[in-house]
Amino acid sequence: MGKRILVFVNEKTYSGFVAIVGKPNVGKSTLLNNLLGVKVAPISPRPQTTRKSVRGVLTEGNRQAVFVDTPGLHKPEDALGDYINEQVKEALSDVNLILWLVDLRHPPTEEDRMVARALRPLLGKVPIYLLGNKRDAAKYPESAMAAYAELLPGVEATRAISALDERDVGELRAEILALLPEGPFYFPPDFARSDQPFEEWIAEIIREEAMKRLFEEVPYSVAVRVEEVAERENGVLYVRATLFVEREAHKPIVIGKGGRKLKEIGRAARKQLEVFLNRKVYLDLAVKVYKNWRKDPEALRELGYR
Repeated sequence: MGKRILVFVNEKTYSGFVAIVGKPNVGKSTLLNNLLGVKVAPISPRPQTTRKSVRGVLTEGNRQAVFVDTPGLHKPEDALGDYINEQVKEALSDVNLILWLVDLRHPPTEEDRMVARALRPLLGKVPIYLLGNKRDAAKYPESAMAAYAELLPGVEATRAISALDERDVGELRAEILALLPEGPFYFPPDFARSDQPFEEWIAEIIREEAMKRLFEEVPYSVAVRVEEVAERENGVLYVRATLFVEREAHKPIVIGKGGRKLKEIGRAARKQLEVFLNRKVYLDLAVKVYKNWRKDPEALRELGYR
């Protein structure tokens, strides 16, 4: 999963990888961001907002947890779906703890059963925590939790939480750090909260805002690539990015009448970037058609999904 580095301190160090898995849209990215105390993964109400595994690094004292936020495991319909599921399987290949997140507002679905089947071979080899999310909005959280637990007999622990509740997340964070095995850190103690490349992080912020504002099939056909990041003399960070869609018919939808939809996406993304970076940002967006890119493995590589 990564190279270890030696950290010279006067006490033992503890470290490990923690995978967050589950079907699409159960709150995995929200949980990761709140465990870290900073936003590293995109969030929107739509399933499959997360397409790549995102690693977040949490270091407290002599303990370091590397969280892996995985895309939602689902039945793939194209090459992108295959890539997403591969990301999940890769994330599970070498971890110290698995957090299986489910939605307590609903009974288990076939996608939840798919996740359980993927986790079953790991029982007894890796600790698996079943976390029931959205307990505050669930009518029958205890019954739902019992139904999910039946899908994976032998799961190490169960806990009902709200990924938005600071107390719930704080208690979970402390428990995870206490479970880490002894070993040197993977990243320096002062390392940023994620190892995601800067341009990729910007692209995900832009795509998140597009996902929030587009409807039906269109948001799932959008990919974003940052073409240029440059420092301007006036101190403004200039970012040029392209939003790719699969069909000519999607392009005017993303641009909107008089360019209003694209401006709306850009304005929202720029505000996010300026808050996180604490500086002025100029966002230069364009929309292009890349026909059927989700079905083309070569296109996936070109757009950063391979």
